[in-house]
Amino acid sequence: MNILKKTSASRVLAIASAFGFLAPAFAAIPIQNWALPNGAQVFLVESPSIPMVDVRIDFDAGSRRDTPTQAGLADVTALIAGKGVRASGGEPALDENQLGEAWADLGASFGGGTSSDRMSFRLRTLTEPDLLKKAVHLAARELGEPAWPEDIWARERERITASLKEALTRPGTIAGQAYSKAVYGTHPYGYQATPETLAAISLENMRERYAAGILPCRAKVTVVGAVTRPQAELLVTQLLERLPATPGAACPALPAVPEVAPLAAPIEQRIAFQSAQAQVLIGQPGYKRDDPDFFPLLVGNYILGGGGFVSRLTTEVREKRGLSYSVGSYFSPALHAGAFTLTLQTRPDQANEAVRVSKQVLADFIAKGPTEAELKGAKNFLQGGFALRIDSNAKLLDTVSDIAWNGLPLNYLDTWVDRVGQVSVADIKAAFARKLQPEKMVTVVVGGAGS
Repeated sequence: MNILKKTSASRVLAIASAFGFLAPAFAAIPIQNWALPNGAQVFLVESPSIPMVDVRIDFDAGSRRDTPTQAGLADVTALIAGKGVRASGGEPALDENQLGEAWADLGASFGGGTSSDRMSFRLRTLTEPDLLKKAVHLAARELGEPAWPEDIWARERERITASLKEALTRPGTIAGQAYSKAVYGTHPYGYQATPETLAAISLENMRERYAAGILPCRAKVTVVGAVTRPQAELLVTQLLERLPATPGAACPALPAVPEVAPLAAPIEQRIAFQSAQAQVLIGQPGYKRDDPDFFPLLVGNYILGGGGFVSRLTTEVREKRGLSYSVGSYFSPALHAGAFTLTLQTRPDQANEAVRVSKQVLADFIAKGPTEAELKGAKNFLQGGFALRIDSNAKLLDTVSDIAWNGLPLNYLDTWVDRVGQVSVADIKAAFARKLQPEKMVTVVVGGAGS
């Protein structure tokens, strides 16, 4: 591709990305779903307003499948898989620089990453036929024929190790690691990559993880953009065609992952650290993403600590007492019970009082629920802001992929506003009482003299 065409493709893609919100946000959003012969599940939203397509491919190969001695394996597997492709079928190998240049020539992008549950790969390209064909072909090579370069892994392991060591000089990192370990116990959600676990990871370990998890029959593929169902079916088939096929599209069973155990008793950790601010984290295991209490917990947490300056925690901890500049709370639902977390920063000499007040606000909210006025304000904000959750192809892609991954109804987006509107004070009070036990919280404070 000459420089004029390359610049043009990149510019059009950038403009299309920036103005993806021009698609009608308030119209019904039909999600089409079907299975391919290779076992892959496809979820399509046709969005013809701009000539581009976004694709996300999710596999059950996230960090929940790591072991304690090789924590970080999922992350580095996704990283190194994108550092070059091997020669195949008469096509030459491409190192990481050549691969990057190839994507720049197309004005497109492809890359992998991980979360606790998923290993995901994302493609973004214009739908001009020649560009689309080349982008899908290159993505299929990168997905199905990673080179696993030894020298790149040696370099990246050194870089990541240095980054981990540097992070441990910051109180926020120390607090986060201590909190995660206390909340999740022996569950993989609490595993932490360390220089030692990285040293125990070989390229062969990555190849084995990739071979076991990255199969067409395990794929949940979300497509959002200017493609029809036949076009999407062909696109996804071609993206996955270089991965190993399984007989009859039947996937070998993956090992079961245990559930997150509830806390049996409160846990408190005070860690000494010389810093201007003490880092405070309070919480416990929360709930799964497909829990029927999702909407009461969503609305309730906005009132408690997710609504910024209008939340209970901000009013009581910051505004009335000046104990923290910012304070908030959030849930992290996933395939397993992700944590409920209350977080704040305060002066070390105020930490005890800030913890006491925050816990009291939380306990009162669980016991009594919100007021009708608070509920009305939360509903107005959440319902009014719904369009901003899906105002671009990229946002819509992530939202639909979450629907697919968590087995939510295909009309989820069409009913979201109504579901928020149906939440009552009693619903919130009951849901919080079912999910949280204020007498069994983890409390981590990093800063001051410790204990």
